[in-house]
Amino acid sequence: MIAIVDYGAGNIFSVKNALDSLGVENKLTSEKKELENADKIILPGVGAFPWAMKKLGEQGIIETLKEQAKKKPFLGICLGMQVLFEKGYEFEECEGLGILGGEVVKIDEPNLVVPHMGWNKLEYKNKNCPILKNLGDNEFVYFVHSYKAICDKENLVAVCQYGNEVTALAWDGAFAYGAQFHPEKSGETGLKILKNFTEL
Repeated sequence: MIAIVDYGAGNIFSVKNALDSLGVENKLTSEKKELENADKIILPGVGAFPWAMKKLGEQGIIETLKEQAKKKPFLGICLGMQVLFEKGYEFEECEGLGILGGEVVKIDEPNLVVPHMGWNKLEYKNKNCPILKNLGDNEFVYFVHSYKAICDKENLVAVCQYGNEVTALAWDGAFAYGAQFHPEKSGETGLKILKNFTEL
């Protein structure tokens, strides 16, 4: 069973619908025991970094998420990816979960529209990442975000171009993955990535 962390984030139902379409057993939950007993965990999210950390803190599951990310497949999506990093600067400096090395900063491209919204091509930095299995070299995915992760080089799996390189996929080399884009809104490519995750 895949636990989808339910902390009031806006895209939890679209993630659930995508997993349902793949025929994968899943459950929306914020219960520690259910997170501990799940085979895998997905942390979705739409909104601001400090808000997400506050909500996770109110649910009392920050330490649980940190622990589970060390022992089972764990996927953060969009804001859920951003809070996997050590620190964010959205509205205020805020400590993240620290599961991935790096920090999250505002997209600062004076000639480009922010938020970055739309389809961008994935450029691979580490094609050996398990959730990229069976993906081609011309895959596009859907982004909606105003902040981006400055990711430690060893954790960088894929980028897209928006003025400069934007971290699209990150991986700690073990169990924790982060997708800045929305796989649940990225058509067949996104479903392939989700399917790969469910089969880890």
